[in-house]
Amino acid sequence: MRIFLLIALFLLGQGHGPAAAAETYELLFHSAALKGLAAAKDGSGDEQSSLLYDKVVSGADAGQRAGSFTIGLKVGDNVAMTLHQGSQSRGLGNYPASVGNPLIMYFLESVLSDLAAQSGGSPFYMRNRIKEALLRDAQIEPVSLRYHDREIAAREVTIRPFEHDKARAQMGRISQLSLAVTVSEEIPGWYYALVATVPSAAGGAEAGYSHAITLKEAAEGGRP
Repeated sequence: MRIFLLIALFLLGQGHGPAAAAETYELLFHSAALKGLAAAKDGSGDEQSSLLYDKVVSGADAGQRAGSFTIGLKVGDNVAMTLHQGSQSRGLGNYPASVGNPLIMYFLESVLSDLAAQSGGSPFYMRNRIKEALLRDAQIEPVSLRYHDREIAAREVTIRPFEHDKARAQMGRISQLSLAVTVSEEIPGWYYALVATVPSAAGGAEAGYSHAITLKEAAEGGRP
């Protein structure tokens, strides 16, 4: 699956570039994202923690990619990820919990696939631009979010991978892609929201694109 290639490409960049890039990388690809959940298993090894996310995709030419979905993660020593829509489900792979929450990689790969299908552009070119964007300063802002009826301190990391791209003029609206990821140590699985947006064309002639994944619920060791 191409997601493994994406993991390898990003890992090659770890530890390189300025301190700001290292901070961005750690926030987006937090290796300890599932540490607390994995530890919630009891001694028998039968109990697993779980995470459930809502996924909503909209935008021009999205076709069957558009709609409302849920993404389920079963967390033990490994992470099993499944995509659900209505009565249908599809496995998204199994990953070692020790490398972090695979949701970030699934999100990036899905957005790349969506945009490549819409634009006819190369997903490899887009993937490399996102990788390069991590070596530049990202926009990191403190935010407050509400989870389980309490206010939680979080950070929102935003990158605009095509903002300075030499081919920006040929990319159309996709050149305005924004990727925003909201994270917090107090959120199970680390990620609260992952949102990709491309604005609509001036005057509303073309619809914009949105791909949003948001934490719905978490259960640790089989307990809500």
